Amino acid sequence: MLLGVRCILDVLVIALALAFQSGVFERLFGSDFAKRTGQRILFAASAGFLFAGLFLATEMVWFGRTANMFAFFRASSLSWAFTMIGMAVLSSLLVRTGLQQEPADGRRRFLRTAARAVTLAPAAVAGFGVAIGRSQYRVTEVAVPIANLHPDLNGLRIVQISDVHLGPFLSESEFARVIDMANETKAQVAVATGDLISQAGDPLNHALRQLARLRSDTGIFGCHGNHEHYAGALHYCTMEGKRLGIEFLRHGAWDLKFGQGHLRLVGVDYQSVLHPYLQGTDRLIRRDATNLLLSHNPDVFPVARRQGFDLTLAGHTHGGQVNFEILDRHINVSRLITPYTQGLYREEGKSIYVTTGVGTIGVPVRFGAPPEVALIRLCAT
Repeated sequence: MLLGVRCILDVLVIALALAFQSGVFERLFGSDFAKRTGQRILFAASAGFLFAGLFLATEMVWFGRTANMFAFFRASSLSWAFTMIGMAVLSSLLVRTGLQQEPADGRRRFLRTAARAVTLAPAAVAGFGVAIGRSQYRVTEVAVPIANLHPDLNGLRIVQISDVHLGPFLSESEFARVIDMANETKAQVAVATGDLISQAGDPLNHALRQLARLRSDTGIFGCHGNHEHYAGALHYCTMEGKRLGIEFLRHGAWDLKFGQGHLRLVGVDYQSVLHPYLQGTDRLIRRDATNLLLSHNPDVFPVARRQGFDLTLAGHTHGGQVNFEILDRHINVSRLITPYTQGLYREEGKSIYVTTGVGTIGVPVRFGAPPEVALIRLCAT
């Protein structure tokens, strides 16, 4: 069922891109370009798929990645489709400003050339995001102020891994490199917040094997994401994780003690919008401890804040994968589903950190939302 819905959405996106395609090429190359509609569509489709396919194929050869044909075709087609839609939007905006009208003088000719270059920006973004952006792993350290934090918890370091999506476009060796980066932080607590894989058939055992290499003073804790649910792997992931030393908290809690300070970890499975968020989770809160919620999706934060969680750690959004920061606001597709897309947010004395995660989904592109290992440091207010 899920695969069918996903395929329908993919087809709609590609159809939309094809509908925009002829207008984009006419504005770039003139009205005489491929006058017949059938030729335009054929050229658009072949050029678009070739463009996206070459980027992915070259990147795979250079970096030794492999992908099954379905994943490769889907990634190529969606990369092209979103690129073309972006070009169509920019082209339309430039036409409205008059920058793509016939040149009346040298200045106008220069502006039209510049406008064409701007119109090609989505293609450049996609190329960078596929070949470079999605492999630029980094450690992001953020200090999170906690009200009434016990002195023995001040400076506590928590390393967070999320949204790995191990599979065609992220290899086990790359994930191993991410785990090595996480271990270099020498954190006291290690957590994983869901989506180790994308779908059934992806190498879940390999993902768990690498995740089990995480090192911290207290062990490895986690929650499940929507893709473990879609893959029907919730129970297996929980049991195999436990065998490997990973404690997945499924509407459960775990107490950690540092000196006289208490940290209570609470974890929940992916919270569907079809049901009320965090039902009964408030009963897991410990009033004499700092309470930390592990939730894959960040849109639960208003509920978590009201229930009394001091800090929520989440992922799910990938930072939008393609993100533009304008006036200190993140502009990306994830804002359509949640205002909490990446980074630290504070409301009424409570906090949530949303990591951009490690891997990609759908379109294997990252721009303005680099993959990361998050290092959370608790500090007194």
